Amino acid sequence: MQRFPFYMDIKENLNRIKATLPPGVTLVAVSKTHPVEMLQEAYDAGQRIFGENKVQEMTAKSQVLPKDIEWHFIGHVQSNKIKMMAPYVSVIQGVDTYDKLAEIDRQAARFNRHITCLLQLHIASEETKFGFSADECTQMLDEGKWKDLQNITIGGVMGMATNTDDEAQVRREFGRLKELFDTYKQKYFAGSADFNTISAGMSGDYELAIEAGSNMVRIGSSIFGERNYNLNK
Repeated sequence: MQRFPFYMDIKENLNRIKATLPPGVTLVAVSKTHPVEMLQEAYDAGQRIFGENKVQEMTAKSQVLPKDIEWHFIGHVQSNKIKMMAPYVSVIQGVDTYDKLAEIDRQAARFNRHITCLLQLHIASEETKFGFSADECTQMLDEGKWKDLQNITIGGVMGMATNTDDEAQVRREFGRLKELFDTYKQKYFAGSADFNTISAGMSGDYELAIEAGSNMVRIGSSIFGERNYNLNK
């Protein structure tokens, strides 16, 4: 894989990464732990989609940054935190139970909003990663209760590959995600133009994800540098 050096110029980093993305691939700038000044710099460079994994941090940033930002929550979804982001979040990636879909729907309805959700699938060999197994997701979709939810749209799938240098394994895992997307599209969402997203690939493996069919990548450190864990949240 091609490895890019990190530069302190966020605009330069963004432009370099965007130049590697094929048409139709959406870039989510993963801004977790980085201060609002860095997000504003990325915004000024034209970036409009940002991903965060802590609800409190994302909410605080949303209150001071431009209102046309499309916020993606990319962390593990906790049901009791959904109400905090429901007023403004655009996409919640990483939904891994029907109950969370239902709670997102309920909270979105409170604010007269519509929220897109991605189904997180566990494709990695690491047990620490979250997500539906293929069987669990198929069972949830078969049961059909999700069809009654009026304030959410299931927009596709999301997955994370194993953190390994074995590119063959990473390709297999991303390929599995694409296979599941295709299966679900054909079986459950054939008539839905909204089910169109495969969110896979981060700074270290996004090119492999795109090769496998990903059309949304989540890139942080290659844009903003290493995470700042001392950021006050």
